[in-house]
Amino acid sequence: MSEPLLPPTALPPPLPVEMEAGGTREEADENARSARKDPKDTALHEGQVLCDCSNTHSEGAAIEEPPELPVMKKRGFFQRVGSGLDWLFGLVALLVLVAACSVVPVLNFLSLGYLLHVSGTIARTGRFRDGFIGVRKAAVLGSIAAGIWLVVWPARLLSTMWKDAELIAPGSGIAKGWHAGLIVVIVLTLAHIVWACVRGGKLRHFLWPQPLRFKRWLRTPGKFGNLQGMITGYIVGLRLPFYFWLGLRGFVGALVWLIVPVGILLGATRLPVGGSVVLSLLGGVLLLVVAIHLPFLQAHFAQTNRFGAMFELREVRRLFLRAPLAFWFALIITLLFAVPLYLLKIELTPRELAWLPSLLFVIFIFPARVLTGWAMSRATRHEQPRHWFPRWVARLGIVPVALAYTLVVYFTPYLSWNGAWSLLEQHAFLVPAPLMAL
Repeated sequence: MSEPLLPPTALPPPLPVEMEAGGTREEADENARSARKDPKDTALHEGQVLCDCSNTHSEGAAIEEPPELPVMKKRGFFQRVGSGLDWLFGLVALLVLVAACSVVPVLNFLSLGYLLHVSGTIARTGRFRDGFIGVRKAAVLGSIAAGIWLVVWPARLLSTMWKDAELIAPGSGIAKGWHAGLIVVIVLTLAHIVWACVRGGKLRHFLWPQPLRFKRWLRTPGKFGNLQGMITGYIVGLRLPFYFWLGLRGFVGALVWLIVPVGILLGATRLPVGGSVVLSLLGGVLLLVVAIHLPFLQAHFAQTNRFGAMFELREVRRLFLRAPLAFWFALIITLLFAVPLYLLKIELTPRELAWLPSLLFVIFIFPARVLTGWAMSRATRHEQPRHWFPRWVARLGIVPVALAYTLVVYFTPYLSWNGAWSLLEQHAFLVPAPLMAL
């Protein structure tokens, strides 16, 4: 009988480990010992990075953990509601700012440039939300304006009390006391306004000054340098030179298109009946053709930021074939929303309230610019012309809309306070100043 096989009393020696260039005997021994270990002892927990210690780490080197990615916390319900209300407040403030700039000479080019940039941005991206440019920045300016209006009320009340005391007893001690108190309140109010603006200019910053935080801020080194950088960054972010230059070029290009038909209509008002009818028909036909194409030429100019694009009539007509119904709808809104603004010129509005009709203008024209950019974006995305049926539907639908607008413009000199010069106030194309002709 053969003898039974017995298990070996010792493990066989480890296989030789080939040493890499530049390695040491200690590293080879460590690799051999690691090869004899139980895999359960050498496995790392799930998610840990495995590493070849023989190549990258010497004996005793620690394995580096991967950096932890920042965890984005979801905003709560009240935070989302607050952000939405802040956005709506910024939209209202933006419309008010654009309307206020539209009644100031030279600054009204900022308003036109902003509206053109809205249509050009949507034409490039195709998203409506991209057209609401600078809403958050306008929210800051609106909050600062509303906050200043609130915090100056104590100074106004003290000013009234001081003036009444001076009327009753000029130079008396009570009048001097009110005057001294007014000076103290004015200084504190100015400091409070500056501190609120430094903190961010939100409305809550004006309601509670946080004096302890103000003391810590005074001891912060380099605070004025940071403040200057913050103000400079905010002003640069407004892009005022860009909007002004865009609005000026858009105004000049539109004026080149309008100068001939508007000039003919102006000349027709000074001629006898026979010559007036002929010139009015000629000017009306030319204005009808310009009104059909000019909104999209301006959007094309804002989209490409090239002044020559303002006169690329063939390109706009080619884009019309790709989205005829969108062009038709955008033109209807543009011309239809411009008509009610002519009714505001029947009576002369006081100069102090000139910004109110301009606010109505911005409310009407802003969606028209948005839709014009949307129509251009749809035409850009489509590579082939649409079917002949929607193309002819759009063509036949555009003519009566443009004809109605031309008739309104034709009768404007007989209804407007400014007479024949009101023909220069082309609300749908030129600077947004309904009651100020240029």
